Amino acid sequence: MNIILASNSPRRREILENTKVRFSIKGSQIDEVINSNESPKETVMRLAYEKALDIAKDNKDALVIGADTIVVINDTILGKPKDEKEAYDMIKLLSGKTHYVITGFALINLSLEKKVIDYEISKITFKELSNECIKDYIQTKESLDKAGAYGIQGYGALLVKNIEGDYFNIVGLPISKMSDCLKNHFNINLFYGG
Repeated sequence: MNIILASNSPRRREILENTKVRFSIKGSQIDEVINSNESPKETVMRLAYEKALDIAKDNKDALVIGADTIVVINDTILGKPKDEKEAYDMIKLLSGKTHYVITGFALINLSLEKKVIDYEISKITFKELSNECIKDYIQTKESLDKAGAYGIQGYGALLVKNIEGDYFNIVGLPISKMSDCLKNHFNINLFYGG
């Protein structure tokens, strides 16, 4: 079965490349709208589904994988910062506190009329960060294209005190849980590639 990752994220691509599965990439162009009447879990699952469906419409025989990741603190969703000031404010808000990273994923094959939508949650606690430390991190430019204004797989690791849960979920693709869904619902084994 042809597999398509509906994401331009290099981090998601790298995670999937660490398995034996062969796939192509077609980035979705949906507007990532956050609705105030949805829970964070509902938001990431809906956005993951919309991304996958956007690509699946033109690739009905393929299995399309969509994903969306958000950072949540005190029931507030932190998306990607608009600029360095917003990135600074987000990191300052996370400093010394515990937050959650939620990734929703959707697996769709329209010709089989099958869809699986799920999510994973990881818990992260940041160290107490000085203003200087936050400014140093912002200067790396790493924060601008990441939910919550940090990337744990890069310099953002220096901000973290503790992690509970799936590390790869924080990076952007909960590969272990997704692997189970692929095997159980589509008979795809990531150890062997099919």
